[in-house]
Amino acid sequence: MLIFAPVINLKGMESSIFSLVIAIIAFLLSGVTLFLWLKERNTKQPKSASADDTTRHLQLQAYERLVLFSERISIPNLVSRLSQSGLPSAREMQMLMLESIKQEFEYNASQQIYVSPVAWEAVKNLKEQNMLLINQVASALPPDAKAIDLGKTLLEVVMNQKKGALHTIVLEALNYEARKLMK
Repeated sequence: MLIFAPVINLKGMESSIFSLVIAIIAFLLSGVTLFLWLKERNTKQPKSASADDTTRHLQLQAYERLVLFSERISIPNLVSRLSQSGLPSAREMQMLMLESIKQEFEYNASQQIYVSPVAWEAVKNLKEQNMLLINQVASALPPDAKAIDLGKTLLEVVMNQKKGALHTIVLEALNYEARKLMK
């Protein structure tokens, strides 16, 4: 098997063509070197301002969703929204309220990665406290109590809380943290 390899006769080339080939090779090598240097430099740089803006935007959206969640599971809003469903018994109303809180929480659980641990803990405590309150009030009512009786009793309990409703405190905390992000 014969391999044909062309032989470059440098003596036969004009010096200007040879200089041009050398210049092109040097140009290509410097271009590749520059490209590799820029690529390495970009991977070592800290996050850009646009990445910070994106993160801040996601965090603000998370606080917004958690504020909405806190509003939706507040006792007055639950009573108002669910009492219109026409449920006859307090037991059915209790189950509907608990299920509504659980669904809202599951829908918003992913927001915990964008907010502070303190804010997330406050939201979880609000959920737990509201579910406990609903269960306690429902168990104190007579077995034949109507849904409207449960709603009225829950509203009375919330109105008589000395330190204010927990959902109001949680909303203030969420708003405070969101405002800190906007500075």
